[in-house]
Amino acid sequence: MRIKDTLNLGKTKFKMRGNLPVKELEREKLWEGNQLYQQRQKLNEGKPSFVLHDGPPYANGDIHMGHAMNKITKDFIVRYKSMNGFRAPFVPGWDTHGLPIEQQLKKAGYDRKKMSTNEFRKLCHDYALKQVDRQRTEFKRLGLQGDWDNPYLTLMPEYEAAEARVFGRMAEKGLIYKGLKPIIWSWSSESALAEAEIEYHDVESPSAFFAEKVIDGKGVLDDEDTYMLVWTTTPWTIPASEGITVAPDFDYAVVQHDDDSKKYVIGTELLDKDAEMFSWKDVRVLKTIKGKDLDNVLAEHPFDKNKKLVTMEGDFVTNDAGTGLVHTAPGYGEDDYNIGKQYGLPIFAPVDNKGYLTKEAGPDFEGVFYEDANQVALDKLKEQGQLVYYMPYEHSYPFDWRTKKPVIYRATPQWFALVDKIRDQILDAIKTVDFKPDWGQQRLYNMIRDRGDWVISRQRVWGVPLPIFYGEDGEPIITKETVNHVADLFGKYGSDIWFERDAKDLLPDGFTSEHSPNGKFTKENDIMDVWFDSGSSHQGVLAERPELTYPADLYLEGSDQYRGWFNSSLITSVAYDGISPYKTLLSQGFTLDGKGHKMSKSLGNTIAPADVIKQMGADIIRLWVTSVDTSADVRVLMGNFKTVGDSYKKIRNTIRYMLANTSDFNPEQDSVSYSEMNSVDQFMLVQLNKLIADVKSDYDNYDFMSINKKLMQFITVNLSAFYLDFAKDILYIDPKNSKRRRSMQTVLYQALVDLTKLMTPIIPHTTEEIWEFLKEPEEFVQLAEMPSAEHFDNEAEIESEWNNFLKLRKDILKAMEDARDDKVIGKPSEAKLILYVDQELKGLLNKLDVDVAQILMVSQLEIKPIEAADDNVSTFGDKLAIEVEHADGKTCERCRMIKTDVGSNPDYPEFCARCAQIVQTDFPETATEGFEEK
Repeated sequence: MRIKDTLNLGKTKFKMRGNLPVKELEREKLWEGNQLYQQRQKLNEGKPSFVLHDGPPYANGDIHMGHAMNKITKDFIVRYKSMNGFRAPFVPGWDTHGLPIEQQLKKAGYDRKKMSTNEFRKLCHDYALKQVDRQRTEFKRLGLQGDWDNPYLTLMPEYEAAEARVFGRMAEKGLIYKGLKPIIWSWSSESALAEAEIEYHDVESPSAFFAEKVIDGKGVLDDEDTYMLVWTTTPWTIPASEGITVAPDFDYAVVQHDDDSKKYVIGTELLDKDAEMFSWKDVRVLKTIKGKDLDNVLAEHPFDKNKKLVTMEGDFVTNDAGTGLVHTAPGYGEDDYNIGKQYGLPIFAPVDNKGYLTKEAGPDFEGVFYEDANQVALDKLKEQGQLVYYMPYEHSYPFDWRTKKPVIYRATPQWFALVDKIRDQILDAIKTVDFKPDWGQQRLYNMIRDRGDWVISRQRVWGVPLPIFYGEDGEPIITKETVNHVADLFGKYGSDIWFERDAKDLLPDGFTSEHSPNGKFTKENDIMDVWFDSGSSHQGVLAERPELTYPADLYLEGSDQYRGWFNSSLITSVAYDGISPYKTLLSQGFTLDGKGHKMSKSLGNTIAPADVIKQMGADIIRLWVTSVDTSADVRVLMGNFKTVGDSYKKIRNTIRYMLANTSDFNPEQDSVSYSEMNSVDQFMLVQLNKLIADVKSDYDNYDFMSINKKLMQFITVNLSAFYLDFAKDILYIDPKNSKRRRSMQTVLYQALVDLTKLMTPIIPHTTEEIWEFLKEPEEFVQLAEMPSAEHFDNEAEIESEWNNFLKLRKDILKAMEDARDDKVIGKPSEAKLILYVDQELKGLLNKLDVDVAQILMVSQLEIKPIEAADDNVSTFGDKLAIEVEHADGKTCERCRMIKTDVGSNPDYPEFCARCAQIVQTDFPETATEGFEEK
């Protein structure tokens, strides 16, 4: 045999190619062509079910990184459950109604006021479906598995029918009513909004301190020259003022200042601060009164001398700003409304849908935009001598989350869901839910505890109509019979039928009502809030689809959904069936830019998933999701993905090495049993099975960041930095069928199989590529089952012994590093290592029963008693001293170790005795040469 032949470590080239952006697409087509999702569902028939219900993203525009993080996390869970003993179907969904789609059509040049309602709705319908197709393609490119051909859409007739029945059940229980009360109104969208549709920004408002003349002091205040000093940050609402609110337990002072004959009522705790701000001098307190004593004192409206303002006791007045007396307009605020109702005041809101004040506000205000009306009000107050002080006031204010314009609070007739009647039931349902993170329970509990009634009507056309009729006398008609009939029509024809037919043709045949003696009816024109749409999915999807279950095992969305989908789903489910729609609630943070700002196309700070995929591949995004704490807000930078790409390369390179060195291994024929392995191989199997148990526990607890850390630790430390470090001296050098080589291959092959399965929920494109090189029965790893952790009788002892050895190895590596710095050796194979050990360490080394020099990758090793170490030897505690010398002898051209017996076999003068013997009897044809990334 020629020497060069003996140096060739394998003729077979192993190629596991990268180029993820291209290869992933090919693999996804393969999955789809083989109907992998359907195959997995068939395999899982009869198993316990686990249903993760997909919260519907809005069907508009490309998906963003928040979408990707959310859907990928769901895919981790569903894939893991499917491979771990559960029937885990995944039905993706989309929210397809609402204002943003109407706005997109408006931008495209369509004017809904110049076409019929159904013509416009048809445009909305078609636009929504195009957006669904667009987003579906993007989601699938992330490697997501699910029933993509049969998603749920809120515009589907069967879904709209289910939603109408939810509404009907709530009406049956007395939970639906029409009322005139202030709601969040978006003048930029011309519609009511829900709490979940607003966001807050800091704004500067005109803060006005103005005097309102007392006309009936009720014996507590003088009727002459006494003024209530009132505060507001919304001067434009003064035309709708009906009263003044004070805190019953506060002290109020009647004061004069300078030479002014007027007397002012002001909160005593705010007097000094306000007097300084107003530049009042010589302030004199004439008397002090409790707030409750001011109850029902009357003052004159500053703009309407015929209107009396009543003083009321309210618990929302604070003494941290203002005067302690608050301008109150029941038509423009929830607190104002509640106290106004208590005192029997009119609910007056003279502002139109577009934010312009109406003629009822007075001639000076008619036709003025509400923001401009602030200045009109200030000018009038100043002209009348009633404006005491004005200053800008910075505070947080709600904005329409779609148009990014401020909203107003405005009393309009709306349909409401009565929350208070079932509030205790909802709060009890929350206690049955497992929250992750734990703080989610208190957050949702507080939101339900503190929320008012839910305004469910919207003044738009693209949505599910409220199935309400009106009699000739204007009385609303909502009966079980009428709602179910309409729901049946929706299910058969879709909700467009509401706008296509007259009211009489939408009612059951022969329907009569005492409210319509002539048999004439009209119908409601408003549509349902989109949160009622998506919040009804427990009936429209979970209870409707035979493969799903109600309630769902898990809801998983962003933390904003505590006031959105989590909230609306809970209310409607408790109202409908008395239970929570979810058993577990898992929330995630937001994706932010590198500076911690919310990502926005308008700000130009977004990173699109599609851009990352084009450069690096979807598996990099998927691996990135496991590298961050998704329970909190996550900053996203391209650098993050490059860092993750480096981790991915470590995984890939390690796997390639393991595959190459098991290419000649047949697990059925060549496996070595655990009992016959040497202790280091047993140790690695113990570590592997410990990893399996830990990672599966983390999957069960949705702790994907921990999974990432444990997998990377095992691959880079346990394998690469330790086991595979010395493996080549066995895998490349030992006889092909030697027990020691086959034992190590048994460990490597088992690690490959188990790691591939454990990583499949995370990087499925890559693991399917690995699976092609393994000799396993399943064609796809996604059709395999998760590994089960094994236990061995001696595992505690083995783990203890080898962990102690690893501590010893750490000291040895430090000594060798010092020797390298001192130019004593270059690489470890040049070293002669002399260990001075006590009896305990000597016993450990003997007990390991391995070639310690081989494990340490040194050419020569001597073990001596600790007492033999002189003062020149490096010591590591009182049990160990280490001396590193350059090894004696020549380098073997085959194993590359320095040996004193090189050339002892004359037939192989360049080999050590060990290598000469192996080559002479059994030259291994292992597949290692040419194993590099192409």
